[in-house]
Amino acid sequence: MTAAPAIAAERTEVRPLAVLADAGLEVPVLGGGRMRHANLDLAASAPALGVVAERVAGLLPWYSSVHRGTGFPSEIATDLVEESRRTVARLLGARDGDVVVFTRNTTDALNLLASAVPGEVVVLDIEHHANLLPWRERRVVVGLDTIEQTVDALARELARRPAALVAVTGASNVTGELLPIDRLAALAHAHGARLAVDAAQLLPHRSVDLAASGADYVAFSGHKAYAPYGAGALVGRRDWLDAAPAYLAGGGAVSSVELGRVEWHAAPERHEAGTPNVLGIAALAIALDELHALGDQAREAHDRALLGRLVEGIAGIGGVRVVRGFADASDHVGIATVALDRGSVGLVAAALSAEHGISVRAGRFCAHPFFARVGGRANGLRASIGVGTSHDDVDRYVDALARLVADGPREEYHRTAHGWHPLADDRPRPSLLRG
Repeated sequence: MTAAPAIAAERTEVRPLAVLADAGLEVPVLGGGRMRHANLDLAASAPALGVVAERVAGLLPWYSSVHRGTGFPSEIATDLVEESRRTVARLLGARDGDVVVFTRNTTDALNLLASAVPGEVVVLDIEHHANLLPWRERRVVVGLDTIEQTVDALARELARRPAALVAVTGASNVTGELLPIDRLAALAHAHGARLAVDAAQLLPHRSVDLAASGADYVAFSGHKAYAPYGAGALVGRRDWLDAAPAYLAGGGAVSSVELGRVEWHAAPERHEAGTPNVLGIAALAIALDELHALGDQAREAHDRALLGRLVEGIAGIGGVRVVRGFADASDHVGIATVALDRGSVGLVAAALSAEHGISVRAGRFCAHPFFARVGGRANGLRASIGVGTSHDDVDRYVDALARLVADGPREEYHRTAHGWHPLADDRPRPSLLRG
C-alpha cells in the first residue's frame, strides 16, 4: 500500500498537556534499577487525570445509594449521577430527545445498541471487535486502499440492500486514522440508515458532537478517556432504546411489577438496572469536562507534534515499518503501530518494559480482520500517546526500539501461554493488597 502523507515532526520540547495520576511513577527494571515509567499504552487504558483522581477521592465519603435513598448522602449521590448525565449529553452534543445510558465500557454500550437495532447492520472490516462481534445481523464492507474508495464501497453496499444501521469507528485503534464521520452520517441517512460511532479512541483526542456531525449514536469508555473507574456510555436517539427489551432485568428498570406483568421504564432507566457505578459515572463526566477545557486545538497540536516525532524516529530504524490502513488518511490520533521484518514483537514489548521501563502493546489489538489485511501475518507493536505524554517518552521509546531491533534484548526471556517474560525476573512487586 502506498505510504500515507508524512506527518510533520517538530524537534522541540513537547510537554504534557495535563497531569495524570501516574505522573512521576517509577517502575523497577531488571538488574535492580528503577526508571520513570514511559506509558505508551494509553490506547488500551489511560490513567486518571490528576484532577479526576482528586475529585473522586473527595466524593468517597458521599458515596451512597441512589434514586431511592432518603438520606442526605443518597441525595448527593443521585445528584452526581444525574448531573453527570447532563454533562455528558452537553459535551457530546446530544440533541433534544437524545438519551445518555451509562454502561461499563464501549463494548457494553455497543452490545446494548445491538439489542435495540431493528434490522441489519453494515460495518467496515477495520473495526475493533467491540464494533464487529455484537451485531447479530451484520454485513461487512472490506476497506480499500483509500478512504474515498472505502466510502464509495460502503455506498454501493447500502444501495444494493438497505440496512438499519451503519456502525463505524471514529479513529482506528490500530493506525489512529480518523474516518469522516459527518460524510458517513450523511451517506447512511441518504440510504435510510442511522450511524453509530465507536468513539473509544477518538474521544480522548478530539471532541465528538452528535448534532454537528449528524451521527445518531456514540459509544465510548471512561478507561480510555482518563477516567478508569469502570464506566462508559451510549448516547443517542431514544426511540430504538425505548422500544428495546431491557438490557438488564432488575430493580430500577421497572415502574411496576406483578407476578404476571411488568411495566418497564423508558430509557435510560430501562437499561440501567441495579445500583449504578456512581463514582465511575462522576469520574467520566469530570474527565470529559477537563478534556473539553483543554480544547481541541491544543490536543490536536500536541498529538501532531508527538506523533510526527514518533513516526520520524521509527522511519530511521531499519526493518521496521509503520502500519497504515488508508493512503489518503490525513488526520490521525496519537497511535503508531509497527510491524517488524523479523523477530517477535511480543519479545520486544516485554524487553521494553523489563529493561527500559516503557509500556506498549503487542498483538492484533482486538482488530484481527483489519490487522490481517494491513499488517500481514505477524503481530504488531503499538505505541499510543495522550495528554500526559512528553517528547522524552517518545524519544526513549524510539531509542530503545532501535537498540532492541539491532541487538536484541540484553537479558534472556521465555515464552509462556501469557506471553514473553524474563527468565530471571528480579523486579519487586508493590504490596498493594494486604490481608
